[in-house]
Amino acid sequence: MTITQWLIFFLVVQVIHFLGTWKLYVRAGRQAWEAAVPVYNAVVLTKIINRPWWWTFLLFVPIVNLIMFPVVWTETARSFGFNTYKDTALVVLTCGLYLFYINYATDAPHIKDRDLVPKSGNGEWVSSILFAIVAATIVHTYFMQPFTIPSSSLEKTLLVGDYLFVSKFHYGARTPVTTVATPMLHDSIPVAHVKSYSDTPQLPYFRLPGFQNIKRNDIVVFSWPVDTLIDIRPGFMRGSVRKPIDKKSNYVKRCVGLPGDSLEVRNGYVYINGKQNELPDRAKIQFSYLVQAKAEISQRTFINRYDITDGAQPVQGGRYFIAAATDEAIARLKNHPDVVSITPYKSEKGKAESGTFPESPLYPNNRDYFGPIYIPKKGTTVAINSESIPFYNRIIEVYEGYEMGIENQIEVQGSQVLLNGNPITEYTFKQDYYWLMGDNRHNSQDARAWGYVPYNHVVGKPVFVWFSLDPNKKGFINRIRWDRVFTTVGGEGKLVSYRYHFLGLLILYFGFSFFRKKKKTKA
Repeated sequence: MTITQWLIFFLVVQVIHFLGTWKLYVRAGRQAWEAAVPVYNAVVLTKIINRPWWWTFLLFVPIVNLIMFPVVWTETARSFGFNTYKDTALVVLTCGLYLFYINYATDAPHIKDRDLVPKSGNGEWVSSILFAIVAATIVHTYFMQPFTIPSSSLEKTLLVGDYLFVSKFHYGARTPVTTVATPMLHDSIPVAHVKSYSDTPQLPYFRLPGFQNIKRNDIVVFSWPVDTLIDIRPGFMRGSVRKPIDKKSNYVKRCVGLPGDSLEVRNGYVYINGKQNELPDRAKIQFSYLVQAKAEISQRTFINRYDITDGAQPVQGGRYFIAAATDEAIARLKNHPDVVSITPYKSEKGKAESGTFPESPLYPNNRDYFGPIYIPKKGTTVAINSESIPFYNRIIEVYEGYEMGIENQIEVQGSQVLLNGNPITEYTFKQDYYWLMGDNRHNSQDARAWGYVPYNHVVGKPVFVWFSLDPNKKGFINRIRWDRVFTTVGGEGKLVSYRYHFLGLLILYFGFSFFRKKKKTKA
């Protein structure tokens, strides 16, 4: 929906609210006109139902307001004596229109000092659950969101089985585009495997101010730009649908290219503006290798002794294929008495690989030799022709097209490029773009496959690993990686766990709560 359409919708809602409640305002000792003034009417209504004024803010928070509107409708009915289970059901099922009946067909007086405590245990449970969901949704959307690491694309920095807290406020929280969705679920409902949201109506993209910009080599969580799957989980990957930005699947990669950079991949290493990118000391680049051995080497040796996470796959003729290993691991493996040779398993320069951006015969890119390319920066103008358009086609049509409410269509006719039927020779970008890659260079679906990540797809910054389970071990306790529990994602030097600090604070909190309760009991 456009801003004009949203304005019309908002005014219609205000008219309906006025028509359905103005008499109730009068019975509560207020003026009828107060029911007609947008926002102010909500503040007055919170006084009528004897609830805090800040509930007004919750009515304008997407997703949260889906819970708050039925709560306010129900509280309004109860403030005039309609507090039976039947009344509550009618209020909710009619989307608040039951208030018209109370407003026009009854003379029920306003109960100024009604008891706000639920009349039953069930009512208390429902109230507690609803506001727990409201609080969790606000934290989840605007402050901090939990994530898990399902793949090894950032192995050695983030491990499969890590449980993260991702900050939404570092780069600025992205407000929801989707207005109707199941709280606390992302793009699908478990078990049912159907969409958890409605495509309409949608709000325009907006982001709250952050306190830092994305820096080179930051690990970033973002919405997968090319996601069109109804359910992305293994075994359920199906369907093709246009997803709102905030309902695309979440990915995590390292930002190696910033807006305005010229980026190239040479022999698997990233070069920015002609200079090799220097990664933090905790980051470990991994490549694939072929190992020739004169005797059998156990998987335990590969995994435990040489820290090769996924081990080695035996290949015919005494060879082993290592999908991912660091330079340090390979240097140690060379000293194994049964190792004859170790050969990097890399793509050949100039040999195109299918599924590599921008998938044009003009650019024979592959995972190890890529580019150079320009990473678009907001406000920058680039030349558009038949040679450059493969890089910017999706930007113009999708990211700055229909995802911003604009129906852009690119056509190439010979050497000429048409935008919505009109020839163009240049284009000015409306937002910044980033280049995100995995450290596991041969086992990472990243920007080399689908290209640029728009700024409006950025979700947040991983800041903390609060728990970690090793999927290769058995037994819950045995699987816990204690050295990774309560560790920071960023930083330099050796990884430090703050689990004992947290445990100490937890003990102090419960101890203080116990003695305070004991003191109150004595009093």
